[in-house]
Amino acid sequence: MPRGRPGGPGGSGGDDAADGPALRLGPERTESAPDGDWVVRMVPGAASTKTYRCPGCDQEIPPGTAHLVAWPAYSQGPADRRHWHNPCWQRRLRRHPRGRRAGG
Repeated sequence: MPRGRPGGPGGSGGDDAADGPALRLGPERTESAPDGDWVVRMVPGAASTKTYRCPGCDQEIPPGTAHLVAWPAYSQGPADRRHWHNPCWQRRLRRHPRGRRAGG
């Protein structure tokens, strides 16, 4: 008798290693905000194995740090994905564009 979950669409169960990294990430959710619709996924520290640069604060997100990845909901591919610190993502709508001052 087969063990584990059944295969995906059109699949037969196959090797679960291909699904490994995706299963370690949080579920995708869609957020609507004034800056557009975004797909957001939490990345637990245990699944974070690379260094990324947060576009919100321009600081590194080191491996092992929980964070999130977000991309436009109507994106054409993974090139639009950006890794953010959780607080930076929450504050993104309140930040000022670089090189400009409020009330300037």
